[in-house]
Amino acid sequence: MDSIRVTFRAAAITLIVAGTWGVASLPLAKTGPGADGIPPEKVADYVHAVLEADRTIYTTHIVNRMQEKGIVSAAEHWEQENALPLPAQFLQHSGRLAAENGNGIRYRLIGQWPIYQRNAPATDFERKALDTLRRQPERPVTGIVASGKKQYFQAIYSDRAVSAVCVTCHNSHPLSPKQDFKLNEVIGGIAITIPLE
Repeated sequence: MDSIRVTFRAAAITLIVAGTWGVASLPLAKTGPGADGIPPEKVADYVHAVLEADRTIYTTHIVNRMQEKGIVSAAEHWEQENALPLPAQFLQHSGRLAAENGNGIRYRLIGQWPIYQRNAPATDFERKALDTLRRQPERPVTGIVASGKKQYFQAIYSDRAVSAVCVTCHNSHPLSPKQDFKLNEVIGGIAITIPLE
């Protein structure tokens, strides 16, 4: 049983590192006259595609499978409980790892009804994007944002409750301000922020 847990923790770490490596290897987005880089919209779509693939594999082939077989479960306090991180925690932790890379690309989960305030929208742009995504979840909401003297391209993609694990966690957590989510409902957004040169 311990060797299985080690194997699946190694698989989770491999997904995080592989996803982060893919994101880190993308050139910086460029915009404006004479820009010869990849358009920021395309970079954000590439990053989002990698994140969605990694998260889907982790959720369906690791978390759901291990829980169904009774081998190991996912839990909010996974480190203390010797469990797997929840799918949302998987994305948040990989986002912190990617940010430590120093290339300026950041990503995180945000929501209108976050369990923890650190996952609330940080700007008016993010708040408005979440409102739009609830009505029109098919395409990301994009824009140029500033932080100090630097400009960033930000794309916010809808984040749906694609698994019973997502719905159960949000609907039963004592800190959750909304407890009636349904499967495949937009539960928040994935905010991807890319530096512009």
